[in-house]
Amino acid sequence: MQTRNKFFDDMSQLMTNAMGVAQGAKGEADNAIKGMMDRWLADRDFVTRDEFEAVRLMAQKAREENEALKARLDSLEAKKKPAAKES
Repeated sequence: MQTRNKFFDDMSQLMTNAMGVAQGAKGEADNAIKGMMDRWLADRDFVTRDEFEAVRLMAQKAREENEALKARLDSLEAKKKPAAKES
């Protein structure tokens, strides 16, 4: 017959309770830090990834349109120069 030692039972219960408290404290600390970071980021003028991507795509489209217009202008200027020399 195996006897249980009250001291070890109490220590086991104490450690179990301490782990539960520690896990709860960790969760609260994580939430507090996340809240502080969210508030800090909200106070700054950061943009979201979606907003950044939208502006990046607009800039890319504008560059492509500028390149197309420059090519068209170069072509028109090239056509005009020989005609100007003939007059």
